[in-house]
Amino acid sequence: MNKIAVIDYGMGNLRSVEKAIGHVAGNSEVIVTCDSRVVLSADRVVFPGQGAMPDCMRELEARGLHAAVLDAAASKPFLGICIGQQMLFDHSQEGDVPGLGVFAGEVRRFPEARMFTADGVRLKVPHMGWNEVHQAGTHALWSGIPDAARFYFVHSYYVDPADAAIVAATTDYGLPFTSAVARANIFAVQFHPEKSAEAGLQLLSNFIRWQPES
Repeated sequence: MNKIAVIDYGMGNLRSVEKAIGHVAGNSEVIVTCDSRVVLSADRVVFPGQGAMPDCMRELEARGLHAAVLDAAASKPFLGICIGQQMLFDHSQEGDVPGLGVFAGEVRRFPEARMFTADGVRLKVPHMGWNEVHQAGTHALWSGIPDAARFYFVHSYYVDPADAAIVAATTDYGLPFTSAVARANIFAVQFHPEKSAEAGLQLLSNFIRWQPES
């Protein structure tokens, strides 16, 4: 049986993530866990989260999950969601804290000077609501999802990868920002697929069936 671990490090309500994955999981077993041993033994790992980056990194360390997350990101199909994407990068401006360093790059706050629409209307931060996601190329997790499909966002910070080759999608909100990254066995998104209706469920379904090339 395909075992999917949803990592619980105490940040955010994971019920919607568990429910959405369970809806498309078929015979797969979905386990919400804070046990590093369960994460290490899982076939696939989902790394979600909500809240502030300093709190998330502190709780990850406190629960002894740091090494298990790095192992999963190096060895099995791995899906990061929201803060779970941001934590994969080197450093965040939010609290001036280091991340996990899986990807080189910075997590940046939306700049106030750029927070305007083309016709001059002020955009609010956090970026909250539905927005188009423009795919940067083909990927198994985009299968069945049209380019510019709309996904649900809630965030004040975004990732700025040092390597443009890992950018899997962009979204416009005052400026174009990276809304998904991918490399080898890792796919990570700024939006919430579990809150994104049919497109989000399709992405989660694709993840469950994804067989990354070794």
